[in-house]
Amino acid sequence: MNTSASITQSPSKLTVFLLAIRPRTLPASLSPVVLGTALVPASQFNWAIALCALGVALFLQIAVNLANDYFDAKSGIDTTARLGPIRVTQSNLAPAQIVALGVALFLCLATLCGLALVIHTGWPLLVVGLVCILATLAYSGGPYPLASHALGEITVLIFFGWVAVLGSYYVHTQSLSPQVFWLSNALGLVLAAIMLVNNLRDIKTDRIARKYTLAVLLGDSCSRLLYTTLVIAAAFAHIVGFSFAAEDPHLSEMFLPLLVCLPSGYFCCRDARRLQGRELNRLLGSTALLGLLYAGTTALLHLLLR
Repeated sequence: MNTSASITQSPSKLTVFLLAIRPRTLPASLSPVVLGTALVPASQFNWAIALCALGVALFLQIAVNLANDYFDAKSGIDTTARLGPIRVTQSNLAPAQIVALGVALFLCLATLCGLALVIHTGWPLLVVGLVCILATLAYSGGPYPLASHALGEITVLIFFGWVAVLGSYYVHTQSLSPQVFWLSNALGLVLAAIMLVNNLRDIKTDRIARKYTLAVLLGDSCSRLLYTTLVIAAAFAHIVGFSFAAEDPHLSEMFLPLLVCLPSGYFCCRDARRLQGRELNRLLGSTALLGLLYAGTTALLHLLLR
């Protein structure tokens, strides 16, 4: 289903729900957990813990999407001029109170999964969980919305890169490693590039709404250059990560993910220079696919070769 298509008739409740949770964004929240979990030694892997970690990531992402829908409509950032997918609050497809209730519901579901991890791992993880919940709400809401103060990309790097990958590894092993940290940077930088494309597409409407994203502050040309920089930096972070491997890494494990991702990365960087306006929605999808391809290839090779 194309969630960015125009709706001329009253959609079904299922359609509105899918528009609200934005299913196309969900792989970006699950791929860090897949990567972090795949790096766990086989002797320490626990299926129940892995499923709980996936639940936390999935439910928090849905909560973020709903909160963004709600707060951007309330603040007037979302208007009929926006070029992105339909927002259910702004377009009056769902009452604001229902969307807010959805935020609370999915935060509760994420909390339940997180509490299971806290019981298994210990109370320090509770602090991380509380920070994640606060970030979910502070991203678009509160007195200092992160998304409106050029902090969207770094927020993605921190929570979808460091917290998600390192956290997924930690809940199994109760330890961290330099290798996992650098691989979390590699994936986090690609996912931050998704946010940059989103803000690049909306640069005109965000400037009018006084939403000062990084793209608004840098301008069109510098934002496009930054996109390419993020993708290239992700490749270097991947190589650095395997230089910290406990054992000599297989060369295929170090370089094959980069070779697999090279065509996709090239076309993404090319499109970042060329595409304009609503066309950038295509780049959003291809960048998300690049992140999923990187995480999946790296995870699969690690599982096959360890």
